Amino acid sequence: MSEREAMQAVRVGMELVKECKEAGYTLLGTGEMGIGNTTTSAAMAAALLSVPPEIVAGRGAGLSDEGLARKRQVIAEALEKYQLRETEPMRILCSVGGLDIAGLCGVFLGGAKYHMPIVADGVISAVAALTAERLCPGTKEFIIPSHKGKEPASELLMRELGLSPVLDAELALGEGTGAVMMFSLLDIAMSLYETGATFGDFKIEEYHRF
Repeated sequence: MSEREAMQAVRVGMELVKECKEAGYTLLGTGEMGIGNTTTSAAMAAALLSVPPEIVAGRGAGLSDEGLARKRQVIAEALEKYQLRETEPMRILCSVGGLDIAGLCGVFLGGAKYHMPIVADGVISAVAALTAERLCPGTKEFIIPSHKGKEPASELLMRELGLSPVLDAELALGEGTGAVMMFSLLDIAMSLYETGATFGDFKIEEYHRF
């Protein structure tokens, strides 16, 4: 992508958050559908984290051993071709990312700008989240991780962000399902916070930390 195209996609993501905020939404979830976008996300993860492709590239939708080896080779060649080690995130996004990742990056940036919590889902959302955090430090304060994905990059990306996924349901790519599952847990947590019984209700002495 050209930088102009990437920035346009980022702006679209931010505008969507703004529109949702104005429409009265208080929480948003991310997700993606596509073929080949674990290659772009793994390439971005390798560049952002400065690790070899073998560390972050997984089987995606179910690659064979031969397909996985080819995937890692393509990523390694791209990193070398564009000299993406230790470089700035926008150049990484433009060189080996995609419009989907750029748009998701904008959603996370919009979450920070408009104070809207965003639930992250899957490795593609995670790489977009880290890109957003690198572009605008502090963005992660508005990101809620959902599930621990099977893709190798997922755990590394979350660790870099300092976030801990709540769900470990062996979800592969997520495609938004992890975020939706997280919504239910957040509803339960909020319900307990607002209406749940307390120690005082049962005349039980509260725990003391020593």
